[in-house]
Amino acid sequence: MLASISAAKLNNDVTILEKMNQCGKKLLITGKGRCNITSSLDISQFISNIPGNGRFLYSAFNNFTNEDIIHLLESHKVKVKQERGNRVFPESDKSLSVLNALLEELKNLKVKIKNNTEVIEILEEQNKVIGVISVDRNTGKKEKILADKVILATGGKSYQATGSTGDGYILAKKLGHHITKIQPSLVPLLCKEKDLCKSLQGLSLRNVGIQFINLENKKVIYEDFGEMLFTHFGVSGPTILSASAHLLRVKQIERLLKENKIVLKIDLKPALSEEKLDIRILKDFEEFKNKQFKNSLENLLPKKLIEPVIKLSEINPEKKVNEVNKMERYKLIQLLKKFTLTIKDFGDINEAIITAGGIDVKEINSSTMESKLIKGLYFAGEIIDVDAYTGGFNLQIAYSTGYTAGMN
Repeated sequence: MLASISAAKLNNDVTILEKMNQCGKKLLITGKGRCNITSSLDISQFISNIPGNGRFLYSAFNNFTNEDIIHLLESHKVKVKQERGNRVFPESDKSLSVLNALLEELKNLKVKIKNNTEVIEILEEQNKVIGVISVDRNTGKKEKILADKVILATGGKSYQATGSTGDGYILAKKLGHHITKIQPSLVPLLCKEKDLCKSLQGLSLRNVGIQFINLENKKVIYEDFGEMLFTHFGVSGPTILSASAHLLRVKQIERLLKENKIVLKIDLKPALSEEKLDIRILKDFEEFKNKQFKNSLENLLPKKLIEPVIKLSEINPEKKVNEVNKMERYKLIQLLKKFTLTIKDFGDINEAIITAGGIDVKEINSSTMESKLIKGLYFAGEIIDVDAYTGGFNLQIAYSTGYTAGMN
């Protein structure tokens, strides 16, 4: 949509060939249906939030910034607000208002949209684009459409119900482009401790510290602070999703996961040092001095965590708290400061918010988004081998690369 907008502003005759029955299906589900439009960070700070080929995006980000998308939406009466983590959302909390603004802009610029139209081939002669062959998904009727420029903006391979089923990779490959390894990114992680995670399913932890450690070299791969969530198979939530983008890029990650060498340590009480946590526990124990250990943690922990923590602490649940000794308390503190899970795999690509991998950036001119192999062929968005953390960065990549492709 952004590519069409910038191309149409230059008085080009623009048609969107949309495989689905409407444009923007994936946009509608972003930010849990609220649409995390972009980040309010300075555009110069975006690159550091893009572990996958961020430097490739310098020109695109300067061509169309986070301020530009906000300005475009506001010109269609879509007001925005900022939430924690520099995330920008529409005031309406509805992604539909963002989509409607873009559709309105397309209408004003007289961009034609053909829905239910799937492109099955990009036509070229002497390494130059001459058009496409499309098929109507309702009737099966094929059509040859001539064009001197084609922008491929088919998305990646995640959220396949929205239409991004990896078709773009096939079209580009036929024209000689190299596709780097396609992997799920911003994806939940699976843990070896299945039963423990299942017992904590649905528990959301706020303001916790997380650390991913490679046991082979004892190095911290990634650390963060914020929100996470337990699922029936492992962990998810904003900090975990961003961590997954980072883990993807660890050398020999598949082997390390197979050999149980990657662990997640959760600091459940990051505001307290071990000494201060001990004082806090003693204070609680004093308050509940005649109670059993199993009934003494309700002020300290969410209800769902109490039973697993008691089990893992190996302290007799029936023991009176005034009988819990220093060594046992030390073990409890270690457990709360370093609640450890073993990561065994990434979630499925269908659970991934985005796809890592795609058209090799070496084959794309970063200042125009044009293919270096086929003249008149351009790329935009997730089909390119670029991916970022959560927080509106991936959508900004889509706008900026789309706008750049269109203006060229």
